[in-house]
Amino acid sequence: MAPAAASPPEVVRAAQKDDYYRSGLRSAAGGTLHSLAGARKWLEWRKEIELLSDVAYFSLTTLAGYQTLGEEYVGLVQVDPSRRRVPSRLRRSALIMLHTALPYILDKALLHLEHELQASSSTGLGTRSRTGMRLWVHQRIAPLSEQQRKTLLQVLHIFSRALTYLRRLHIAWFYISGAFYHLAKRLTGITYLVIRHPPGEELRARTTYKLLGAISFLHLALSIGVQLYGFQQRQRARKEWRLRRHLSYRRNHSEERAAPRSPLCTLCLEERRHTTATPCGHLFCWECVTEWCNTKTECPLCREKFLPQKLVYLRHYR
Repeated sequence: MAPAAASPPEVVRAAQKDDYYRSGLRSAAGGTLHSLAGARKWLEWRKEIELLSDVAYFSLTTLAGYQTLGEEYVGLVQVDPSRRRVPSRLRRSALIMLHTALPYILDKALLHLEHELQASSSTGLGTRSRTGMRLWVHQRIAPLSEQQRKTLLQVLHIFSRALTYLRRLHIAWFYISGAFYHLAKRLTGITYLVIRHPPGEELRARTTYKLLGAISFLHLALSIGVQLYGFQQRQRARKEWRLRRHLSYRRNHSEERAAPRSPLCTLCLEERRHTTATPCGHLFCWECVTEWCNTKTECPLCREKFLPQKLVYLRHYR
């Protein structure tokens, strides 16, 4: 049987199978690091271990010229834009970097930039608690004024939200066109040919996925509309607050300076963000303690057992 273009259900099944095996590889690598170096090092290097696991998985399959386990399971073969040849090694390398390294770099850079922009100059955090990329980001934004930092933080939030909408738009368009499931494959022009076709199912599956794509487009448009309406309401509320602020008295600056500094999280050893309390009363960062609970359902300090559902997020707590 001559190879034909892969249908959306086959591409999705292959991607889900690959995600399953990648998850197993990540879990094994993370468990090894946790056993050898402890929980703190695992929390510190978890993202890097996941990146190395993904790069190893695709290097041993795609880069080496073989099918991934998901592609082999469904019967798919990668082809270049001509649909007559397999992708070159350079194109496959670009695919792996765009699919694994680029999301990691973007997430890491945006996270450090957000932390530095939100950090107040009066918190007392020194360079000893900033290492690597965060120290580099701190040096770049240090000369900025307070107003410039606020503007850059707003741009950062808009950019992060735009990336989310771009992914949703890409998935919705895939459901309709059925060509590229991942953004990295769209950028490199790599598509799939299927070796074996389930008889009589392709037309019905494509119709169902086109309907799913139309619904996804509608949901995306509604989400963007809600965000724009919320932004307009926040702008209106901000203007009203500025008008009313001049009618009320100002707080004493000495009281604000006397406020206690934000303590450090004992897991990441940085300023505690999104303070969360355990049932035993100890406080940690939300991200730190939830990642800890993925491995051990106990307090990192007193070792008291508890369910992750018992964590209490303390909103507006300093």
